[in-house]
Amino acid sequence: MLRRTLFLAMIVALAPGCSTVKGWFGGGSSKSKAAEPAELVELSSPIAVRQVWSVDLGDGEDRRWLRQHPTLDGNRIYAVNDKGEVLALDSASGKNIWTANAVEVGAKGSKWKFWKREASEAGLTGSPGVGNGLVVVGGRNGEVVAFNAETGEKRWTAKVTSEVLSAPLVLATRVVVRSNDGRVFGLDPADGSRKWVFDRSLPTLSVRGNATPVGANGLSYIGYDDGTLVALRDEDGLRVWEQAIAEPDGRTELDRMADIDGEIVVDGDQIYAASYHDKVMAMSAANGQPMWTHDVGSYSGVALLSDKVLVTDKIGNIWALDRASGNSLWKQNVLENRQLTTPVVHGEYGVVGDLDGYLHWFKLDTGDVVGRVRVDNAALRGTPQVSADGLLYAVTNEGELAAYKLGN
Repeated sequence: MLRRTLFLAMIVALAPGCSTVKGWFGGGSSKSKAAEPAELVELSSPIAVRQVWSVDLGDGEDRRWLRQHPTLDGNRIYAVNDKGEVLALDSASGKNIWTANAVEVGAKGSKWKFWKREASEAGLTGSPGVGNGLVVVGGRNGEVVAFNAETGEKRWTAKVTSEVLSAPLVLATRVVVRSNDGRVFGLDPADGSRKWVFDRSLPTLSVRGNATPVGANGLSYIGYDDGTLVALRDEDGLRVWEQAIAEPDGRTELDRMADIDGEIVVDGDQIYAASYHDKVMAMSAANGQPMWTHDVGSYSGVALLSDKVLVTDKIGNIWALDRASGNSLWKQNVLENRQLTTPVVHGEYGVVGDLDGYLHWFKLDTGDVVGRVRVDNAALRGTPQVSADGLLYAVTNEGELAAYKLGN
């Protein structure tokens, strides 16, 4: 935790010229026009987007840069709030199905607010992980709590060694949890007992957040703060391979930040990941062998189409890369410095959220922005989610969750 807090404090104190990092915490100096969020221009012929429902989940993540997002599973959507509650909602209507407490009220912990430590109740920091009939969440004191996905009944609790900032990966044979100190835990989904631990050292400074583990073919893929992607065997946590997405070079620790913190995507025998240190890579999922790289840095990760890879870079440009070669197809810069989320695909369009609570729809073939709605007067940090029936879900950092549909 100290490592992360030093990062936040040093960024504020030592990086006045760094528009990207400074912009995360409320914008930069008014003297630096280049660092200001791009002004939104009126769209001439916007596509029709309709809000289907919205609900207040309770207190959201506020400014802690957790990038929490809801998680879809069938006809339900699961979300968390800062009171330590897990909520199951009907994905079509937003109607509450159940609410459960993941942490006991009054359980004391601590949190860091930029440069100082504050007393705080224990709370949830990771997004929900869903699978195998379980909903699993992680907290700021290393709590890991599993619920019956159907009823909300608490199944088990476990403890890891540090704050959990990402959604646990819930598999049939393991629950894989990444903690903020670099350790990865393989837990038994039946009772939460620890089956293995993988440990890896971390750099002193890094971007706030951890990539959510993803799994396929008996492997769990973990993004690390030094720019390395590691494949672990689900059964025993054995490292099968690792691949450096970006080399953490530079004169200072700030220059060397190379975190893989955003969405990692596995599709068949291919895996795609982005490093903060100006690299996106496509690899073999079996052995990590690179297929191509492109010099774009991202803290938010990638989205995948049949022929394209979508990336939002550190200063708010949206890129489309050719999936086969990694070559740039187009770049959209009208949303610069608006702290964009990971892009997602919604019907025939891509979508990103921004620091002012807006969702922006753009054409997949050109990047032209063609639609916009405002969820609330609060930032969107977590990756929007899209259901099989075409609803898009987004949650603000103040806990407003809304669902949208294309068309009137």
